[in-house]
Amino acid sequence: MTENNHVHKLVILGSGPAGLTAAIYAARANLAPVVVAGIEAGGQLMITTDVENYPGFPDGVQGPELMTLFRTQAERFGTAFRVGNVARVNVDKHPFELVLEDDGEVLRCEALIISAGASARWLGLDSETRLRGHGVSACATCDGFFFRGKEVAVVGGGDTAVEEALFLTNFATRVHVLHRRGELRASKFMVDRAIKNPKIDLVWNVAVQEIVGAVETGVSAVRLQDVRSGAQRELAVGGVFIAIGHTPNSHLFQGVLDMDELGYLKVQPGTTRTNVAGVFACGDVADKVYRQAVTAAGTGCMAALDAERWLAAREG
Repeated sequence: MTENNHVHKLVILGSGPAGLTAAIYAARANLAPVVVAGIEAGGQLMITTDVENYPGFPDGVQGPELMTLFRTQAERFGTAFRVGNVARVNVDKHPFELVLEDDGEVLRCEALIISAGASARWLGLDSETRLRGHGVSACATCDGFFFRGKEVAVVGGGDTAVEEALFLTNFATRVHVLHRRGELRASKFMVDRAIKNPKIDLVWNVAVQEIVGAVETGVSAVRLQDVRSGAQRELAVGGVFIAIGHTPNSHLFQGVLDMDELGYLKVQPGTTRTNVAGVFACGDVADKVYRQAVTAAGTGCMAALDAERWLAAREG
């Protein structure tokens, strides 16, 4: 373990839109923030191709390019970066301590912003990974526009899947909801909406075996297997949306910070403050509703302002 007695004013855990926006605001407030970027630096936008709904980019922007711009802006104002994951965190005493995974370096800080994001759950298929961003998506709100005039499939059976399917009917000619069971797990209200929508086709008792397509041309079909008979068939679609949920990256704080039953960190209403003074949470790790880059960036701004005011109050 690399001991370092220096105490930073602020450490930011995560380098997606929330974390980097927090860094920009904090650096401009002379807090000299340190961002622990993680191995998958940049968050989910690093695996997103065209981003057309982020304000200020009328012609769209590539996800990795957008995150590079965020980071460059944060660095311009003096943000320091550490590459790597955090092995453990101690917020039971002050200053807080974060131990980095690779070399055991210990970062100490007066205030901590958690912007570790949430990870979409995937099916685990090789074809899914290969075609991600080329017809396979985990966010209808982000990518639905690109499938205007096409038939698409949504994999899942909960409220998220139905919400994605209903949203996609604004663009797609037909939306096939693929579910392993014979009935949806979604709430009755959402199920009724799906059944009544003429553009939605509910496909029961099927498991996706493969997503058919090429990076150059996109998705052309999904290969399905009937979970009862084992029979296989192909369904022609131009896109596949995986809607089997997200997992907030909050495992380091289990039993320490308040979180809901799904693991999303709880913050005090109208703020980014957690139940531990000096610890703030923003972005998808605390947001199970919106999960957009622009909303994550907004809460990153809030977290930096909350942290700045908390630190100022401590200093008197």
